[in-house]
Amino acid sequence: MGEVPLNSRDFLDKIFLRVSTIYCFRSVKSNVYSVSIALYNRHMNSLKKYFLLDPNMVFLNHGSFGATPKPVFREYQRWQRELEKQPVEFLGRRATTLMAEARAALGSYLGTHADNLIYTQNVTISLNIVARSLELGTGDEVLATNHEYGAMDRTWRFLSKERGFRYINHAISIPIETEESFVDDLWRGVNAHTRVIFISHITSPTAIIFPVKEIIRRAREAGILTVIDGAHVPGQLSLHLDSLGADFYGGNLHKWLCAPKGAGFLYARPEVQHLVKPLVVSWGEQADVPSGSQYVDDHEWWGTRDLAAFLSVPAAIEFQEKHDWDKVRDKCHDLARAAQQRICELTGILPLHSSAENWFRQMIAAPLPTDTNITSLKKRLYDEHRIEVPLVEWNGNKLIRVSVQGYNTQQDVDKLCHALSLLLR
Repeated sequence: MGEVPLNSRDFLDKIFLRVSTIYCFRSVKSNVYSVSIALYNRHMNSLKKYFLLDPNMVFLNHGSFGATPKPVFREYQRWQRELEKQPVEFLGRRATTLMAEARAALGSYLGTHADNLIYTQNVTISLNIVARSLELGTGDEVLATNHEYGAMDRTWRFLSKERGFRYINHAISIPIETEESFVDDLWRGVNAHTRVIFISHITSPTAIIFPVKEIIRRAREAGILTVIDGAHVPGQLSLHLDSLGADFYGGNLHKWLCAPKGAGFLYARPEVQHLVKPLVVSWGEQADVPSGSQYVDDHEWWGTRDLAAFLSVPAAIEFQEKHDWDKVRDKCHDLARAAQQRICELTGILPLHSSAENWFRQMIAAPLPTDTNITSLKKRLYDEHRIEVPLVEWNGNKLIRVSVQGYNTQQDVDKLCHALSLLLR
């Protein structure tokens, strides 16, 4: 038989990977298991070499702070050196143009014009800008779910006490069955006093993708502002902000896009940008040389700060494009699905959502027995098995949240499941 052309071999690899993985996930003792591992290594281990992660750790917690590939990290350090070579030249003469170029690359990636975006260090800062800007007071309500990120819950509660509005965490029934049932469930919390709906696109404690587009559509019809926490979305889901239609959307770029730490953004729809007040008033206010966007002028310049993380975002986008990240995400999704299935089979507890795969992408949360000491279990996973994975308590539920990124392999999931089988006895 002659040599198989490369494109044909890749195609056969993909088919065999899918088939062998299905069998492997159904039975760890399957004869095809070792072959499946080899194929996963071929497709996923090749990406490990690009990351600075400790090779002695099983790192299944990309969702917390991300991990930056070596080429992107080198670009980050290059920008830092550029600043140090001539700080006045860099910050005084070049920064505005450089930031505009970085915003243009991000806007193209996120499906919006660059002038609808500002760079921030993270989503918490982005959404603090919005929450502090909105003129809410006595008689107003902000509706959220009981799946929201703790730092943002604290932000809204702090401001509600200060200004007199109500912040409501509407309980979403679990398991979540359909998108329609979710939307109807949330909408039961809407009333004549609802001024803002604040909701995660992908939740932090439960790792569930919420159907935010329909929520945004209904809210727009009802004259309600939407504030979306998209901390886990860029790099994990395709995102087109103009089509999505949210009034405000904050995202992290240091998580799933793998940009350096300290890279996030805030999107504001042009029609509502006038509502956003700068968290830091600086030279952008009544700028001597306006950029053409008051939104950008008001929020971009915070004085002397390190811009390297923002300027490295185009390199992070380029890295994922170069390595065909859509296919990487597909493989990660397969591993995440298998991890959830195996953990739920181990515990005998159903997931927090129906079996439909559109509820998650690269991150899953699986329930643990109610008597689990999650502090002890997390420590033993780390100390005895060198596994970095978060365990959380959420509304009386004990959860393990597993993140799967391009550097993770089948062995990582196997080691986690083996460790849980020992420690949960």
